Amino acid sequence: MTGFSRAGLIAQLSSDYGDRYSVEDATVAVDSLDADWNENAARSAAQYLSMSGFSCAGLIDQLSSSAGDRYTPEQARYGAEKAGAC
Repeated sequence: MTGFSRAGLIAQLSSDYGDRYSVEDATVAVDSLDADWNENAARSAAQYLSMSGFSCAGLIDQLSSSAGDRYTPEQARYGAEKAGAC
């Protein structure tokens, strides 16, 4: 399974196309996890690289975009570096 960012997982759980929890309930659930968001970013980055080529900057943009995975810029950089794109 792919990684999720905190914001991305909250969006997935609360989306009309996802699980339809309230944003408040989704936030409480996600915040109760002991997730390593950096490692999730690395997992997402590796999956992107397995499907397509990305530059370091392009992968960071994809991982941190509000239309993409919604990782923080720091998490996105960590993921791209750990996956070998930078």
